Amino acid sequence: MTPCYIDIHCHFERCPTEEALARAEQAGVGIICTQGTDPATNIASLKLGKKHASVKTCMGLYPITALKMKDEDIDLMLIGIAQQAEHVVALGEVGMDFKEDETHHARQKEIFTKVVKLALQLNKPVIVHSRKAELATIELLEQLGAKKVIMHCFCGKWNLAERIIANGWYLTVPTSVTRSEQFQRYAKELPLAQLFCETDAPYLHPDKTVTTLSNEPANVLSSYVWIATLRGMKLEDVRDQVFRNFETVFGKV
Repeated sequence: MTPCYIDIHCHFERCPTEEALARAEQAGVGIICTQGTDPATNIASLKLGKKHASVKTCMGLYPITALKMKDEDIDLMLIGIAQQAEHVVALGEVGMDFKEDETHHARQKEIFTKVVKLALQLNKPVIVHSRKAELATIELLEQLGAKKVIMHCFCGKWNLAERIIANGWYLTVPTSVTRSEQFQRYAKELPLAQLFCETDAPYLHPDKTVTTLSNEPANVLSSYVWIATLRGMKLEDVRDQVFRNFETVFGKV
C-alpha cells in the first residue's frame, strides 16, 4: 500500500460517514481506525470496517462503561471480539479511567487485565485510554507483558511518557495539539518512530472555537503539520514514517 495519512483513533460511527470519508480521501487519509467502546459500537465498528476499505475495525470496552456491565456480559463481549478477530486490527478503546471513577479502581484493573490478556492471545495491539490513571495503566501493561501498545491522548507526566517510549510503546499526537503544550512537546521531542496521529473524532477539534462535536478524520493532517513544522521536516516524510510505524505494529496493509 502506498504511504498515506492515518487517523489511529476516532469514533467514526459518530461522524457523518459518507461525507467524512470523501473529505478524508481528498485529504489523503487512507487509514481510519474506528474504536468500539461497548457492544453496540463494536458492532458499528465491525460494519464500517467491512463496508469501507479505508476504515479499520477496533473493538473494545470503555472503562466506565465496563463498570456498568456484569462479568458474564463482559466475557460474552470478549468472546465475540475473539470470534471476529480476522476483521479486527486492534482492541480499542480500552483502558482505565480514574477521573470519572474514584471508588472502583480494583474492578477496573480486573476488567482491563481480561482485555489485555485477550489482546495478547490474539496478538493484537491495544489502543489505551488512561485518564487520571496513567501510572496504574502503565504498571499493569508492564506486568502483563504487553508489547503492542498505543497510548491514546496520553496526558500523564513527562517522565511517564518517557517510560512509555522506553517500553517500546507508542504515543499519539491528537488534533488538539494546536492548543496543548504537552502534545506539542511530544510532536517535537519524542522519537517519531514511536508516534501516531489521531483525531478522536468527533472530539478534540483542532479549532478550539468549534464547540460542536464536528472533528473528523480529514483533520488529522493538522497533527502531521505540527510535527513537521516543529521538527523542520517535510510533511511527506512525517507521513511516511508514521505509515511505517503502522506497518510495524499492525503488519502490512
